[in-house]
Amino acid sequence: MSTSVVNKNKLTDYWNPVIAGLVSVLVNYGGTFILVFQAAHIAGLSPELTASWVWSISIGVGITGIVLSWRYREPIITAWSTPAAAFLVVALASTPYEQAVGAYLISALAFLILGLSGYFEKVIRLIPSSIASGLLAGILLQFGINAFSGMTLEPVLAACLIVAYLLLKRVTARYAVVGILALGLILLLLQNRVDFSGVELQFAVPIFTTPSFSWHALLSVALPLFLITLTGQYMPGMLVLRNDGFKTSANPIVALTGLGSLLMAPFGSHAFNIAAITAAICTGKEAHEEPSKRWVAGIAAGVFYIVVGLFGVTLASVFMALPSAFITTLAGLALLGTIGGSLTNALSDSRTREAALITFLASASNIQLFGIGGAFWGLLIGLIAYAVLNGRVLNLVYKAVTVQSHKK
Repeated sequence: MSTSVVNKNKLTDYWNPVIAGLVSVLVNYGGTFILVFQAAHIAGLSPELTASWVWSISIGVGITGIVLSWRYREPIITAWSTPAAAFLVVALASTPYEQAVGAYLISALAFLILGLSGYFEKVIRLIPSSIASGLLAGILLQFGINAFSGMTLEPVLAACLIVAYLLLKRVTARYAVVGILALGLILLLLQNRVDFSGVELQFAVPIFTTPSFSWHALLSVALPLFLITLTGQYMPGMLVLRNDGFKTSANPIVALTGLGSLLMAPFGSHAFNIAAITAAICTGKEAHEEPSKRWVAGIAAGVFYIVVGLFGVTLASVFMALPSAFITTLAGLALLGTIGGSLTNALSDSRTREAALITFLASASNIQLFGIGGAFWGLLIGLIAYAVLNGRVLNLVYKAVTVQSHKK
């Protein structure tokens, strides 16, 4: 074999995984990262604090992905928790930012302890998947509704995005969200609706926020954040790795991402974890025909995340210049797949269907009682419904009472 052929093969060994890592990062930022800016806007964060959020989560995700991929020689892609970001759009409306940061710390510490303890699989089994899916679908429902309610205020813009999404979904489902982001930006520029003249390439400066702690934040933010990230990110993320033949234990992944989240929380990072949807770009054959060469994609993705994070101010200013109708429509369309998948999983088992449906409706109603947010009440009501309808203890009590009545 000639030297040129050998060099070409070596180049392919690295080039394909690097491209896969880049595409994964672009899909992540171009898709649901808009939720971070939406949550920051709801919380009333300054551009500097928003940029610190972008910096902390991007740098954290980049470093943990590089370390894990290098250590285990597998494409372990880490990312921010998308369901958690969607949840925060609602939660931060009634939670002071300092208390939210305290909740981030508590949730991250719980993941660190969970990873170090080795009880990840056991904890997962304690939470009925249908209830967890119903909770996630209920939290995200409003985003799906907002994707279409935008047609009332911005009929042309919303309609163009929806039609483009359907067409792109038919042609290239994986890049549909990135496609409508690009098309939407072009449309806004043609309409002179956005002005990027003031956007400058600037380095982000991390800002430390002193956390505060409260029962409200613990129950309304920390607990739902932990459960949503556990069931909405770690479970499907590990499934993606397993489906492509990779065997790394979940425990070191949970521990390292938990530690990273703990360190970055005071700078605004809400949670990062193993990626699910975008990870498939790097774990499958698209990255490389040989599974043993795909770990390079994890390194590349980590590097690209760090680069974007360094310029968090620029990214924040770009997104903040966009109309709110564009952001809500884009976010809703980006989450359609997650909403649909959650609903399917929630209602797939006839034995738990009604309890999951109750969880979904209770979560979607966003109950506010005693200063505690709707995610907690939706989960609590769902678990009570599950225990009443499916709980083994109640079944044993029912059987015991039935036996006694027959004896009498």
